Order: sequence, then C-alpha cells, then structure tokens
Amino acid sequence: MPDKRFSITAALLLSALWGGFLGSLHLTGSAGFLDRMEASLTDFRSVLIGRKMPPQMVAIVAIDDRTAASHGYPVDRATLARAVTTVAALRPKTIALDLLFIDPSTEQGDSALVSALRLVPSVIAAAAVFPQSTQTVASDPNDPLAGIPFADSLLLPLKRFSDVAATGVVNVATDETGVPRFMPLISRSDGRVDPSFALRTASLALDRDPAFQPGSISFADRHIPTDTGQRLPLTFYGPRGTIPTFSLADALDGKVPPDAIENRVVIFGSTVTAGGDVFPTPFDPVLPGVEVISTAIAHLIAGDSIVRDHNIRRLDATVAVLLPLALVGLIAWRRSIVGFALIVLVLVTWATVNLAMFRAGYWLSASLPIAAALPPVLAFGAAQLLLGRRQARLFAAQSELLQRVEAPGLGEWLARDPSFLAVPVRQNAAVVFIDLSGFTGLSEAVGAVTVREILSGFFEIVDEEARAHGGAITSFMGDGAMILFGLPHPADDDASRAAACALALADRMRTWLNSHADLQGERRIGFKIGAHCGPVVASRLGTGDRQQITATGDTVNVASRLMEVAASRGAEVAFSAALVRVASSDGGPLPAGPLEGPLETHIRGRSGSIGVWLWRPAT
Repeated sequence: MPDKRFSITAALLLSALWGGFLGSLHLTGSAGFLDRMEASLTDFRSVLIGRKMPPQMVAIVAIDDRTAASHGYPVDRATLARAVTTVAALRPKTIALDLLFIDPSTEQGDSALVSALRLVPSVIAAAAVFPQSTQTVASDPNDPLAGIPFADSLLLPLKRFSDVAATGVVNVATDETGVPRFMPLISRSDGRVDPSFALRTASLALDRDPAFQPGSISFADRHIPTDTGQRLPLTFYGPRGTIPTFSLADALDGKVPPDAIENRVVIFGSTVTAGGDVFPTPFDPVLPGVEVISTAIAHLIAGDSIVRDHNIRRLDATVAVLLPLALVGLIAWRRSIVGFALIVLVLVTWATVNLAMFRAGYWLSASLPIAAALPPVLAFGAAQLLLGRRQARLFAAQSELLQRVEAPGLGEWLARDPSFLAVPVRQNAAVVFIDLSGFTGLSEAVGAVTVREILSGFFEIVDEEARAHGGAITSFMGDGAMILFGLPHPADDDASRAAACALALADRMRTWLNSHADLQGERRIGFKIGAHCGPVVASRLGTGDRQQITATGDTVNVASRLMEVAASRGAEVAFSAALVRVASSDGGPLPAGPLEGPLETHIRGRSGSIGVWLWRPAT
C-alpha cells in the first residue's frame, strides 16, 4: 500500500508539472507545436456552431470576374475612380481600398482617383515585407511592442494618395494550415509603427482614435480584448458572400442599392478567380482576402470578436493542470465501471463547456488540455496495467502454492498404486463446485496480503469439509474449487455425501464471510455452489513431475453450470434432480432445509433442460 500511495502521488505531481509547463508556454504564446491541433479543433467548433449573421455595417465592392471581363484586369485607376465616386455619392461612412498604389499610373487616372478619395474619409493599403514566411517574437513584459513581428520594409502607397487618404497595413497572420486566425493591429519596421488596414478603417468609421493597453484596445468606451502581440482573433461569419458583396461593374452602372451603402463601411477589393488573394477558412476553402479584411473591420466596429486574451490563456493554463490531475486521480481511485464512467463524464463536461464558451465568444484552447492530459493518463494507465499484471502473477503464484496440497485421501492410495489413473477411467461420481462471487473485483481493490488471507480462509473451509465428507479436491482455481466424490473407487453414498458437503460448505462460508466483512471493505463477496452426479472420466493430466488428478465430461460441466443457476435464482446451492434422486435412493440423508423444485431450467452449453432443486438458508 505505501508503494501504491507513492506511485499515485508521483503521478499526480508529474501531471501537475507537465500541465504547468505547457501552460507557461501557452501564456507566452510559445506553444506553437500545438497550433495545428488547435487549428483543426477550432475549425471543428466553428462548423459545429454554424454560420452567423454579420453586423449590418460593412459591405464589399468586389473587382470580380464579371468586372474583369467588362473592364479588364487589373482595373485602371480612372475606372476605379469612377466607381469610388459613384459609391461616395451614396453616403458611406468610410471607403477602404484593399489595393496597393505603389506605382504611378496615367496622370489622368491618378488625378481622378485622388479626387475621388477626397469625397469621403478613405483608407488605402500598405503591405509589410518580412524576411521569412514564419515569424517568431520575443516575450518581454517591459516592452509593449515585443510581441509584434518586425518587418524588413513596407510597401507604401504613392505620396499623392497617402496625402488624401489614411494608410493601413493589410497583412494577416495565418496558422500552419494557412487559415487567417488573427489580424495584427500593429506592424512595426525600422523607425516606425503602423496601424493595420482594419484598425485604421474602423477608427475612421467610429470617428475615434484607438487607445492601446496591454492585451486590449479601446475606442472611447468600447473595449476590445486582444491576444499576444496586439492581435485580433478572427472567427468567420460564413463562406464567401456572407458579408454583403456587390460587383464593381454594378457600382459603375449604378445598380448597387443605396441602403446597402449608406452609413456603412465599404471595402473595395479583388475577388478575381485568378487573383490568388484567397485563404482557407472553416466555411470556405477559398475565401477572398478582402472578406477576411472585412471580417476584422466588422469585429472592431461591432465589438463581436472572439475573446482570447491573457485572462483566457491563464484559464487555459489552469485547465491544463487540473484536467490531468482529475483524470489521473480517477484512474488511481478505482478501475471499475464507476471510475471509467466518471472519467468519461469529466471529459464530456470539459468538451461541453469548451464548446459553450466558444459559442459565447470565448476561445478556450482545446489542444492544450488534451496535450496536458493525454501523456500523464496514458503513462499512468500503462503503469497501472503493468502493476495489475504483476499482482495477477502474484495471485497466480499464491494459487499455485495452494494447489500443491494434494487431494485428501489420494496421497496414500498413490503411494500404494503409482499407476493409479495412468489410463483414464470412466465411472460414476458426484461433483461439487464452489466459487466466490465478486472476488475478481475485490482483488483489484485490496492488497495482496488481504487477497491471500481471503484465499487461505476459503481453502481451509473447502479442505476441511471435503475431508470430512470423503471428497477429493481435484481442482482449486484461486477463488473456486471442484470436489469429486467417487475416488479412488465409486461408492453407493457418493451422491448423499456430496449433498451433505455442499450444505456444510454453504453454512461454513456464509458464517465465515459475515465474520470477516472487515477484509472485504465496500465490495462484499458471496459464493455459489453447484452439485450433480453421473458418469465422469477420471484421469491424470500433465507430464513429468507435475501431474493433476481430475475428472472431465458432461457431468462435470453440468455441475459447474449449476453455480450460474444458483446465482441467477438467488440461491446458495443448486442440486441437480439426478443427484437428489440418487441420494434418496441410496438411503443417505436428504438435503435439509427449504428446497425448491424440481425446476426445469436450461443449462448454458446444452440444448435441453434439466431438473434442478434450489436450496436457501432457513433464515
């Protein structure tokens, strides 16, 4: 028991340390090896929850395939200026162009676009250039910009455009699967810090400058939590077109409904099939980049982004410690149906809460608790299995020691006749089987010393009653025994002695189990007895220096199955009608007490039925 307590304590301590280690990495955003698993689980939760209605404050004017067919691609700036002018006439809050104007075009086209951008508060795009596709950032609580990747350079619009329109960086942050999970709200490069395209657009639409705090931004009284590095978590409303989208060709022709534009943020961007500006999302494998940007703008304006800030990460880290502790503790508590049911209940409860929080707008990690719980649970479970096998081998060794006791009365006979049963003999005999009920479950819950004590007491009773009634214990199987009446030669009173032995065993076992309830704890054990008579084949099995005298045949099988009949009918002993009939005909004592029968019942493994008498104690 001390060894068991030590192993459980060590398992719980190591589980807590492992969960705490992963939680600390998660708090600093350094557990990147879990990103792929988290991406898949996040997609699954998004699809499970389904599409959402986007806020009615953002619309997209798309340079789509129809526009490219009518006006060419890329659309010249004079045509773009006409579209902006047409949309501006419908009185939007802000116009944002998810397009780069880093090279001059024709003077007429550039001048027309500058004039169009002056008509309404406008934002145009810039892009950050990073040295690698994957960026790593440092974590420094004293540097508010430490979590923001550093760009080598910026692709900025021409000055004539940036003089009349605000500028924002359009880069998004994708995970290992290519899904844009975050929108960086700040980009930095040598000597400058720039807001993102989405943040600049939302700021113009709300007519508020953003204020940054650790883990959040604010627009006056509107507070929006952010993740590490001032990133805005993205959750998509649905597939392409979920955010209202209109063709730029329709805008040029005046076919866009005014109420779809008035007082809204309008984003111009490319959705041309061959344009390449697409991203995989849970709802659409090719969501246009302009719709990703529009989703971030809608989150900032409506404040409906999912929350994944430092407080959520702290909660994730706490779950990463508590969940493996709970599961390992339940495995250590009991390996039974109740224990496994509680483990399943804990897992289902965690998954349900995780999904409910995601639906409510809080992004709790799913991969972190799994990664924290799985290795400790598997390791501890495997250790418990190995320990169980070790205990099973110990029980088997104890059983083997008990089986070395030779069947009473046969040792002397074997000394006189070493060839006894060297050749199998068919003869009549009576067979009694006894078995402890619930012993297997008890042996898993108590120590080896208690198991040995119970087995020793059980064997002592069986041995005494078998000797007292002239029977031979031909098999002792740990928590069960087989007693044969008819060796070394059959006798006329074998059946009556078997019946008397069965009843004596019942009385002795009932009294002994009741007086030793302290050894059994909460898991009480019982017993069942079956008795039958008829022809058997007696023989010696085994080779070399280890042989076993035993009996086989249908009579033995029926006697064994009668224990099941007794257990299923709530009786202590089940006698076959054949044994009762033979016992009464040979003049021996009949079983005393309240016998019930004969009852016709089916025996497992036999096609027909047999008559059975059941015996229960008088009280």
